Amino acid sequence: MARATLPGGLTWRPATVAGTRAETATARTVVLDVDGWVGHVPGQHVDVRLTAPDGYTAQRSYSISSAPLADRFEVTVQTVADGEVSPYLVDAAEPGDQLEIRGPLGGWFVRRPTDPRPALLIGGGSGVAPLMSMVRAATAPTRLLYSTRSPSDALFTADLASAEAAGGGLVAVTHVYTRVAPAGWPAPPRRLDADTLARVAWPHDADAVAFVCGPTGFVETVADLLVTIGHNPATIRTERFGPTKG
Repeated sequence: MARATLPGGLTWRPATVAGTRAETATARTVVLDVDGWVGHVPGQHVDVRLTAPDGYTAQRSYSISSAPLADRFEVTVQTVADGEVSPYLVDAAEPGDQLEIRGPLGGWFVRRPTDPRPALLIGGGSGVAPLMSMVRAATAPTRLLYSTRSPSDALFTADLASAEAAGGGLVAVTHVYTRVAPAGWPAPPRRLDADTLARVAWPHDADAVAFVCGPTGFVETVADLLVTIGHNPATIRTERFGPTKG
């Protein structure tokens, strides 16, 4: 993936935790203030670096989940067992805490607000984070297909419902649950399949672009299914992640 940046993006800069909010029992959004931050393009990410009192450092990359803002941005982090960065961000970070960031980074998996094409966003688990940034900045028709194990694992539940309700048809959200569905849900738990994709995808003549983000296996399967149902491979952009120490 291309690592295009905005000016100053490759320089480590201090960031201050401005606030936090819980998304699920194991995920949290962290709001960061950065002097000189000039905004980002939805889909980009940042590197976050922590430094211990003894000088030991650990860094990880996290997608930006907020719409482009001046002076601050948000990352949404899923805690990883035995991780070095995610447990701090999810369980310990408090307003006023200091850390370092580098970015914004990434030039391929981005959705520019000036792009007039309809967008199909497909997220698996915490892979919805960069897609949430795209939803919040949407200026063209956008459909999000979000696959999670259960309702309690879904991020941004209230924000997605608000975006769909307030968008005047601009944003449409479809949930798929793979293990536990809500009471009264019209479909049993199942993995994302070609039939579901075909129902949500834009017509083949819509010149739509697709963004797929999630675990590696999920992304590869969904990309293949998109091609199977007739989506143009040249307009499929993917972002994947595998096992990490977080």
